[in-house]
Amino acid sequence: MTHKHLWIGGQAVEAKAYRPLHSPYSGEQLVLIPDGDADEMDRAIAAAEQAAPEMARMPAHRRAAILERLAARLSERAEEAAVLLAREAAKPIAVARLEVARTIETYKFSAEEAKRIHGETLALDAAPGGEGRFGYTIYEPLGVIGAITPFNFPLNLVAHKVGPAIATGNAVVLKPATQTPLSAYLIAELLHEAGLPAGALNIVTGRGGAVGEQLVTDPRVKKVTFTGSPEVGAAIRAKAGLKRVTLELGSNSALIIDRNAAVDRIVDRCITGAFSFQGQVCISLQRIYVHEAVYEPFVRLFVERTQRLRLGDPLEESTDISALITERDAIRTVEWIREAEASGATIACGGGRTGSLVQPTVLLDVDASMKVSCQEVFAPIVHINRVKNIDEAIAAVNDSRFGLQAGIYTNDIETAMDAASRLHVGGVMINDIPTFRVDQMPYGGVKESGIGREGIRFAMQDMMELKLVVINRQR
Repeated sequence: MTHKHLWIGGQAVEAKAYRPLHSPYSGEQLVLIPDGDADEMDRAIAAAEQAAPEMARMPAHRRAAILERLAARLSERAEEAAVLLAREAAKPIAVARLEVARTIETYKFSAEEAKRIHGETLALDAAPGGEGRFGYTIYEPLGVIGAITPFNFPLNLVAHKVGPAIATGNAVVLKPATQTPLSAYLIAELLHEAGLPAGALNIVTGRGGAVGEQLVTDPRVKKVTFTGSPEVGAAIRAKAGLKRVTLELGSNSALIIDRNAAVDRIVDRCITGAFSFQGQVCISLQRIYVHEAVYEPFVRLFVERTQRLRLGDPLEESTDISALITERDAIRTVEWIREAEASGATIACGGGRTGSLVQPTVLLDVDASMKVSCQEVFAPIVHINRVKNIDEAIAAVNDSRFGLQAGIYTNDIETAMDAASRLHVGGVMINDIPTFRVDQMPYGGVKESGIGREGIRFAMQDMMELKLVVINRQR
């Protein structure tokens, strides 16, 4: 594979310009990818607009069948897809396989939900003047959906936008992350094989200023769904005008550990939450607040087991942690660690880097104003702070501009229910880490963590218009 083409109107299209794509781990050139411009994005939107009526007319069973065939074809090429993720994203191969498996499930859920789109009948005679009238609602697709996806889950987060869009009878223009477009192009190939009409999915890679802004502002695009940083999300919302927008943004997800939690049984789960895919996960476990009664044993076990994690080549089966997406991110990560240390935090383990590889790092006694606490680190860093009681812990979790997901480990049902009520986040995980997600659940946050929800059925609701039909039977 030497280069990839744009995907417009159901076929590969030669781009005007290309740029090299390099492996985050080895630095080797993987492929040349299109460096799209506004004209190429315009062609992609035009192709989607032309395909939208056919998608709207397509019966639910056909939309479902296309998605089912896509899931089957991805299953057949699962290992190929996992290797692609490992190469383009430096995702450890075991984690990459999990993403492929989840992606298959996401498309299967989309196929199922395509068959469940329905409105309701209305009792119009409940109001004076409604006698003799029959009312019902139906749902219709918006037309063209613009999707902008990040690097960290380049297969499954594409599925969370493309799957619901196809299920609801929309056409899609996708701008994948510039570092991880290869898995998106694979999906385009598989959907074409599965019978998706030409133009129903179009892919344009390129810089945000060149192609992303047009996707957001073009009036032919009726909705924009974006996963990425709060800064970019705010800019998208400001430029989108009256079109619908779903924004899945940042987080500094936190976990509370009560005094009665069995720390030896939960510590490995917490390590997974903190360091899976180098911490480059929106709901990565970044802050842990531990009751002082179990703080010392928890920290001892957490540090001890963190030090067993293996760094290395993402294609090696034994690798737990590989390279960050760029060396620039690795440099920034270590700078944040040094800033926290200078302000009084203790480095319990880690803190160093080699190129783009950053050691899994555990910090203690971190002030809430430090970047490693109040901002999204998106790196293998977690900090553990001691608290005197659950009230103090809840206050610390809520003291954030983000609010995506949070977790609490406790054996007390009243404590659990109280935390679920008082934690100001989009999702509360009781007796689990905030990193838990399965693909059919509603997923999204409050505050600067975003607007709207993903999770197939919930994403579909905002990709359709509700239409009311009233029949006067007394004419």
